[in-house]
Formats: sequence, C-alpha cells, structure tokens
Amino acid sequence: MSAAIQQLFERLKTGDGSALSELTPTLYKELHRIASRQLRVERPNHTLQPTALVNEAYLKLFEGGSREFTDRVHFLAVASRVIRQVLVDYGRARATLKRSPGVSGDSAPLEASLEVKTGKGVELLELIELDAAMQALAAENETMARLIEMRYFGGMTAEESAEALGISVHVVRHDIRFAQAWLRQRLSR
Repeated sequence: MSAAIQQLFERLKTGDGSALSELTPTLYKELHRIASRQLRVERPNHTLQPTALVNEAYLKLFEGGSREFTDRVHFLAVASRVIRQVLVDYGRARATLKRSPGVSGDSAPLEASLEVKTGKGVELLELIELDAAMQALAAENETMARLIEMRYFGGMTAEESAEALGISVHVVRHDIRFAQAWLRQRLSR
C-alpha cells in the first residue's frame, strides 16, 4: 500500500472527513474486487451483481458516520464480514420470497449458494446453511470464523489475515485448514 493511502487512513482515524472522500475511490475498487471475486463462486445466473453488492456493503460500512480503519488490511477484514452479511441477508430474503404464497415455480428465485473449492472438486453449499455453520464456528472459536470470512468472503491472503489479526502466517494457515475441516464436517451432517 502506498504511503499516501496510509496517510489517508491516518487522517481518517483522526476524524478528518475529507480523507474519506479521498479514500472512497480506492476503497470502492477494493470492495468491487472482493464482490466480483465472491460472485464468481456464487450459483450461476445470480441476480445480485458486483456493483449492487458493493453499494450495499459500502452503505453498511459507512452508515451512521465514518468508520475508523487503521489501514487497508483492517478495511479488508471489516469489508469481508460486511460482504458476508449482505450475501446472507440477500439469500434469506430470496428464500423467504421463494416460500411466499403466489410465487410460481418458474419465477421463484433460487436460494443463494456458495461454491467452495476443495481438493476433491467443487462443493455447492447453501449460503444460509454456511452462515449457520459459521456462527457455530464463531461460538467455538471467533478467530477461526474471522479467518474463513477474510479468506473466502474477502479474498485476503494468509499474510494479510495474519497482519489483521496480529498472529503468525503459520498459525493462520493451520487455523484455516482446521476451520475448513470443521465446516466440512458440520455441513456434511
């Protein structure tokens, strides 16, 4: 990250509202990159487009005033969680609409799903089921749940995740593997 961007984050932390205006194009590009990556692994013909996901996430990130992000990595960590929340909310709304009376089978929207690439191919998971499993994982180990969010919903590298959480890259890689196995076991029930 350039020194100029870091200075903007420093100004934002001190309450300088103009720093957010200057950071917005950079933050928006980061969100769009995350959203595009995330929607590439969603079900085919997903009706939510990257720009709509970015707009929703941006509104949630900055509603009620500006947030205090320490740097790009901190922003990505928070954005990962917000994008997950937006996708889950969207999936729940579509599932509710699907079950609503008067919605015909052909026009009923499909529930949101997430493809998780594993060594054994691609598994399709219902996003709502994944969210429930993520909540259960967070109840047992909040750090592991955050690592999964950062990796799969935010596209963060192990190095970026380690920096965001203040732990070693080795621990991040170990915990992600453990969390993936935990989620696979939970979702296979």
